[in-house]
Amino acid sequence: MIGCLCLHGFTGGSYEIEPLATYLKEHTDWLIEIPTLPGHGMSLALHNVGYKDWIETAEQRLQVLKQKVDRVYVIGFSMGGMIASYLAANYQVDKLVLLSPSRRYLNIKQMVADIGDMIKDKMTGHLQENMLYQNYQHKKGAVPLRAYVEFLKCMKCTKPSLKQITCPVFVAQGIQDGMVPYRVTHYLDKEIPIDIDVIYYLDSSHLICLGKDKDVLNKSVHNFLITKKEKAISTAL
Repeated sequence: MIGCLCLHGFTGGSYEIEPLATYLKEHTDWLIEIPTLPGHGMSLALHNVGYKDWIETAEQRLQVLKQKVDRVYVIGFSMGGMIASYLAANYQVDKLVLLSPSRRYLNIKQMVADIGDMIKDKMTGHLQENMLYQNYQHKKGAVPLRAYVEFLKCMKCTKPSLKQITCPVFVAQGIQDGMVPYRVTHYLDKEIPIDIDVIYYLDSSHLICLGKDKDVLNKSVHNFLITKKEKAISTAL
């Protein structure tokens, strides 16, 4: 039996990756696990937790899952992608999927464009429909400075793991990502010591599993996980 551990991003929750997890549940008989990291979820409580708690929780859930299945795939979004990389480097993982992994962060140019879009939506009365605005409102005032420091520590702790990954890797990155510059995949390709599969999604922002390309993304991830592929860098239209 196959198990699949899905890890969400910083200040997020299972909802960030739920559409992909649901797709996999509907198209496979795999055991899909989507743990909520300490302090995360719909109600954030990040004041008394840190990066060690997040990594340890992911490790524990992986260990429990491995006891139930024969093969394990790990999928990680944003910060969850870096934690997933840590797991792949330190435990026996059969395949690894990285969704907008936060290897580097803050795409200033795209962030300015996103703010411009929110201003336009506000002027036309469509601000409440803007996904980035909704995400901001959910987190507004709920993320202490300490939590951002812990995020940076998490990146510092997990980055060295990239050089130790040996399992097949698939990377999905949105071109319109305002948090992680899409060129981050160039660094991943150099740091991960094996050939990796990469697809850039033209219409996707950081929340790639919730964006316009989600249906194509779901199929691409599923296809990667059920087949053996050679290295391929392409663009999803």
